[in-house]
Amino acid sequence: MLVIAGVLVVIGAIIGGYLMEKGNLLVLMQPAELLIIGGAALGTLLIANPPHIMMAILKGLPGTIKGSKFGKAYFTETLKMLYDLFVYIRKVGPAAAEADVEDPKASSVFSQFPKLLADHHALDFVCDTLRTYSSGTVGHYDIDQMMESDMEVQQHEREVPVASLSTVADSLPGLGIVAAVLGVVITMGALGGPPEEVGHKVAAALVGTFLGILLCYGFVGPLAANMAKINESEAHYYQVLRKGIAAFTKGIAPLIAVESARRAIPAHVRPTYKEMDQACRKSAG
Repeated sequence: MLVIAGVLVVIGAIIGGYLMEKGNLLVLMQPAELLIIGGAALGTLLIANPPHIMMAILKGLPGTIKGSKFGKAYFTETLKMLYDLFVYIRKVGPAAAEADVEDPKASSVFSQFPKLLADHHALDFVCDTLRTYSSGTVGHYDIDQMMESDMEVQQHEREVPVASLSTVADSLPGLGIVAAVLGVVITMGALGGPPEEVGHKVAAALVGTFLGILLCYGFVGPLAANMAKINESEAHYYQVLRKGIAAFTKGIAPLIAVESARRAIPAHVRPTYKEMDQACRKSAG
């Protein structure tokens, strides 16, 4: 919701200042300039990116409005999930738990955590790692390296849509100049006409430059920055999963392994040890 508030503040501040100087709002209403800039920006986005990146951008934009889901409650539930999973595996043994890993939706352990089941990337990350661990042929160091490689690939995939959107933002001032130049060309053709008409066309050309800069620094650039911060939150989430699983595969007790995961949570959303312990005890009970 802060994104919507920010957009309203940007628009309100610009329009408010413009009106304070006795500006005419109708002069800013230049749909042709907006079509040139917006259409060209969309075209460059289509030229530069394959379909799967376009889909990633479209999926990422609504997330900037909803905000990151990786809050304190989400991380607390993740710690509880790891504890339940580690206790279960230690109780039945890695080989017996392989059936749960192969079909997590039918597992009595995984079914208690619908948020994990709904996130197929995180679910695959956990299950693929535990499947490798249950084979008994791979050491904990190699398992940790596998998780690190997986995280690097996923991080790169998350960064590409953000970089593409940032590139479009950087191009908007230039596209605004393109719209302004076209406006000047039209103005040149109107020379010799009524001064009011020439003045209107000059104003329309300048609005093109204004819109290009405003869209870049007021909207598209900040949206790309917001998406980058959400991606960073998701990277922290995978780091938490990695720390917990890596500690457990070394033979560390479940609660201490979960504590290792807790320490990887950013401070502003990290549950306290007491909160983690209460969640785990409640789960065990």
